[in-house]
Amino acid sequence: MKRALGEAIILTTREAAHALLLALRDQLQFQQVMDICAVDYPERAQRFEVVYNLLSVTRNQRVRVIFSTDEAAEVASVTDIWPVAGWWEREVWDLFGIRFNGLADHRRILSDYGFEGHPLRKDFPLTGYVEVHYDDERRAVVYDKVKLTQEFRNFDFLSPWEGMTLLPGDEKVNRSRS
Repeated sequence: MKRALGEAIILTTREAAHALLLALRDQLQFQQVMDICAVDYPERAQRFEVVYNLLSVTRNQRVRVIFSTDEAAEVASVTDIWPVAGWWEREVWDLFGIRFNGLADHRRILSDYGFEGHPLRKDFPLTGYVEVHYDDERRAVVYDKVKLTQEFRNFDFLSPWEGMTLLPGDEKVNRSRS
């Protein structure tokens, strides 16, 4: 276990993670799972890190549990420990493609049902996929190639929003008091 920014971080293995998370809930009173997310490191053999952020309300403490996994292996679902975890597990599956063994519902949660791929993987292509929409003129569902309309962003440094140095109302602060 190590600490970063005042919070405990526990590194474990995929195989030991479920038992560890159950012990954290039952023995150390980490009653709430605040978030489940993933990180992609495509250069590694076990390219994904799955991250669980837990909170103990009674002890006023947080802990982060992290383990690595690859593309093919399934991760044990923690919906039997925290039923609300199903939403985050669906999100991790949808965006990264990490499957959870024991998760009852593997439907996509953020992308369309017919969407191919997992958009938060670092090797996800930016072009080449199709988007589906209804065309009023053709009166049909149309599959179009995804087009990036802007390759880069032009910043307008003369814009009052991007070049503002004095916020409205701040001019009163610098007045000398008489």
